[in-house]
Amino acid sequence: MRPEDSFDVAIIGAGSGGLTGARFAAKLGARVALIEKHRIGGDCTWTGCVPSKALLKAAKIAHEARRAAEYGIDVGPPRADMRRVRAYVRSAIAHVYAEERPEVLERQGVRVIEGAAEFVDPTTLRIGERTISARYVVICTGARPAIPPVPGLSEVPYVTYETLFDNDVLPARFVVLGAGPIGLEMAQAYRRLGSQVTVIGEEFLPREEPEVRRLVERLLVAEGIQCLQGRAASVRREGAEVVVATATGEVRADLLLVATGRRPNLEGLHLEHAGIGGGEKGLVLDAQLRTSATNIFAAGDVTGGPQFTHYAGWQCFQAVRNALLPGSANGTSDVIPAVTFIDPEVAHVGLSEADARAKLGDEVRVHQWEMAHADRPVCDGEPEGFVKVVTRGGGVIVGAGIVASRAGEMIQELALAVQRKLTLGDVAATMHAYPTWSMAVQQLASEVAVSDFLGGTTGKLALELARWVR
Repeated sequence: MRPEDSFDVAIIGAGSGGLTGARFAAKLGARVALIEKHRIGGDCTWTGCVPSKALLKAAKIAHEARRAAEYGIDVGPPRADMRRVRAYVRSAIAHVYAEERPEVLERQGVRVIEGAAEFVDPTTLRIGERTISARYVVICTGARPAIPPVPGLSEVPYVTYETLFDNDVLPARFVVLGAGPIGLEMAQAYRRLGSQVTVIGEEFLPREEPEVRRLVERLLVAEGIQCLQGRAASVRREGAEVVVATATGEVRADLLLVATGRRPNLEGLHLEHAGIGGGEKGLVLDAQLRTSATNIFAAGDVTGGPQFTHYAGWQCFQAVRNALLPGSANGTSDVIPAVTFIDPEVAHVGLSEADARAKLGDEVRVHQWEMAHADRPVCDGEPEGFVKVVTRGGGVIVGAGIVASRAGEMIQELALAVQRKLTLGDVAATMHAYPTWSMAVQQLASEVAVSDFLGGTTGKLALELARWVR
């Protein structure tokens, strides 16, 4: 085999995980091959995080225009030109992709190989007519939409997150199957752009706290989104329309989005040639992200774990670290901040209240602060939502959830607090800039810290001394 076909590590898949791992390996001085059969950047750049957030921004502009009179500003009713909206979305993609192009990666020391990879044996990969060898391999092939077995669905036109962002026509009626983060984000976006929207799902944001789910559904309904609980019973086509039958009746759609989960991409890899197996739920790994073949690792969505861009990047970093450096690092974490980018945003990290009570019992305390009690949300005219913090003995923060327009930014300090086992007292003692959204976190922490102090022996003594001083 030619020297140029021999590598220290080969990473299959150039999404967020593969990009992070490949750049890290190059910085370590390793010979690294990054293999991609479709588009560098993966779902996040092309069909996920980037285009969806760009579309949500366009939709928020339309929403703010409708609300402008509340702020004393008169404007005409907004009209969405979907071709221009699509152009804006594509410009965001192009801007992000500019730093992921093969020539940029090559300058960073990453050898980019385009094509579909398959295992020949544990250390040999075939990409088209080319064969390469690698001491270590990291599988980062991501996931794709999971299509539910709804009768008739395969016979009607529909879109998934992989194809939705090519749409340049605003549908009069937009129907979404699935009430998870992707489904609800796109439902709100299209509603704000001007479509009539119906969401069909068994449970809205099933991984969130019950009070979060209730608030989100109430706010979406207030925006005019029809929310139907349950599953689609069947789907059929009538002319240009798609008709979705549910337990409560039929819903007609001009555009149908299927957003009912994802499944790992393992087809075509010929894992059996490497002596490892995988299925619909992903690959079986140890704590260091190794497969049953000790030189082959996996990271990100393909593992069947949490489906987040930041988690995939972190995991591939850990996998490369475990492959190329002495010692070992844990490749899984319970401290994973997650954000659903509806408006207001929904964010959480660490243990939910129910999980904390099941794990820690009576030492759990729950604290909540309404965003309407913080000044910046009031100034911005966006007071809906709350901060919720779950603590254990001594005020140690073990979990948190936020519903607020800036929840994605606010959750970061609470993620650090959970990771570092900080207390509410630590947060309360840290000065926060005013007036910011994060002041709500400090207000909650300060309220609890002061109350706990004054309720204790030292606090009672301090109160008594204060009376004497007066």
